[in-house]
Amino acid sequence: MYKNALAIFILVAVSGCSIPFEPDSPKSEDSPQNHGIVVERIAENLEIPWAIGFLPDGRMIFTERPGRVKVLENGSAHEIKGVVHLGESGLQGIAVDPEFAENGYIYLYYTYTENSALLNRISRFALKNDSLENETTLLEGIPGNVYHDGGRLGFGPDGKLYASTGDSGNPESSQDKNSLAGKMLRLNKDGSMPGDNPFGNYVYSYGHRNPQGFDWHPQSGTLVSTEHGPSKNDEVNIIEKGANYGWPEKLCGEANTEKGFSEAIVCFGEWTMAPSGAAFYSGGKQQLKNAFVYAGLRGEQIRAAYIEGGKLVKDEKLLDGYGRIRDIQEGPDGRLYFATNNTDGRGNPKKGDDGIYAITAK
Repeated sequence: MYKNALAIFILVAVSGCSIPFEPDSPKSEDSPQNHGIVVERIAENLEIPWAIGFLPDGRMIFTERPGRVKVLENGSAHEIKGVVHLGESGLQGIAVDPEFAENGYIYLYYTYTENSALLNRISRFALKNDSLENETTLLEGIPGNVYHDGGRLGFGPDGKLYASTGDSGNPESSQDKNSLAGKMLRLNKDGSMPGDNPFGNYVYSYGHRNPQGFDWHPQSGTLVSTEHGPSKNDEVNIIEKGANYGWPEKLCGEANTEKGFSEAIVCFGEWTMAPSGAAFYSGGKQQLKNAFVYAGLRGEQIRAAYIEGGKLVKDEKLLDGYGRIRDIQEGPDGRLYFATNNTDGRGNPKKGDDGIYAITAK
């Protein structure tokens, strides 16, 4: 079985202080100042950081798409080279085992090649002495591509591991319940298939084009996901077991419901947001309490959607001026952390890009 190597670094950071940074001028009146938030850069000169996670001791662990995993703290660097990075493929999602304190497990979603084809794999590693060891493949053969490669990982409140996959440039595969492309997948932690999955395989929901971020409402447990549309028609969806989200037969906002397609709760029908990483915010400022905050690549902003009873109450811009934003997650300290992707070939890198930033909501 082909095995890709990974790299893990300990990123040297300035302890106890932030790196000064002046963003572009805000593009609208919805500015950090009006939202009462403070933004600090905590890491810089990164290469396409893709996914952020946190260890039980509070340290941040994150991926860079060319094939590196980094832990944000003072220390030295350790490297093992190898992930296939072409276009939107590479090392993407990361998830920390809910029982990490006992088992030390980290889960990664990354691209590999087999018989000249790009494929994706979900693997489990043990984090020991600042190195990733003992790779165990949980699921492989997920269709990959330089476009629409999906890649987000996350543990649900049910203890299952969820993964978002893109249609890998083959739209019809999204409607094929036997294909792993264009889906939300659900696995047991050991890689086995949960017996209560809706179609007798790893598929949890289908009809997706390129879902890039998801999280669960802290009270209701509702799963909410972002998804890229074709240039426009980007979506925020409530994900339900066995549901069909319409791609490629239906775009959000279209009155085509005869097949029972699920409708997005947010639809960007007039401009391109390209939403990516997302998280429900549970701490800090009351105004943002339980908001679904999500990052925008082409939209170059962070937005907050307020969802109650499975319905959208409000969706608003929270922050802009930092370029392309790939992921946003809440840290154990109650702050929000986001990563830019201005070095991914589609942005306009500035000094210090790419970076990771902390948002303090006051």
